[in-house]
Amino acid sequence: MEQKITPFLWFDDNAEEAINFYTSIFKDSKVVNISRYGEHGPGPKGSLMTATFQLHGQEFMALNGGPMFKFTEAISLFVKCKTQEEIDELWEKLSAGGEKSRCGWLKDKFGLWWQIIPPVLGELLNSKDSEKSGRVMAAMMKMSKIEIKKLQDAYDGKEELIKA
Repeated sequence: MEQKITPFLWFDDNAEEAINFYTSIFKDSKVVNISRYGEHGPGPKGSLMTATFQLHGQEFMALNGGPMFKFTEAISLFVKCKTQEEIDELWEKLSAGGEKSRCGWLKDKFGLWWQIIPPVLGELLNSKDSEKSGRVMAAMMKMSKIEIKKLQDAYDGKEELIKA
């Protein structure tokens, strides 16, 4: 089935570097198509104008559009990670040269914001037991990178985490 909605990412002049970075990190990823600027610009002849690429089968488009627009936290890419190993790997790779934030958020070296989140976080936060979900929320608010075991410990009411 063809993807109907495609995120379109505006870069200053480093879209090709960003695409190569992202496709090297995520499995099942590839560059689908690249269009380059010609003789009459507005970018330098031969530089990437637009590109289509896929990360885990999700299609994205990128543009080298100049310095007019920057990424903000208002838009982020949400990545579901089933294991702590996957969280750890993506957290380190995507944040390299960027900025680690709180509650699973990070900014990569291109300024794009990501959320590296395990589905279990939502399950624990949506517990019908408000005391348990409250402990999970409190634990998450103390985290930079999400740690599944600490979330589960908070849910279970383990004393050492509650005091931390």
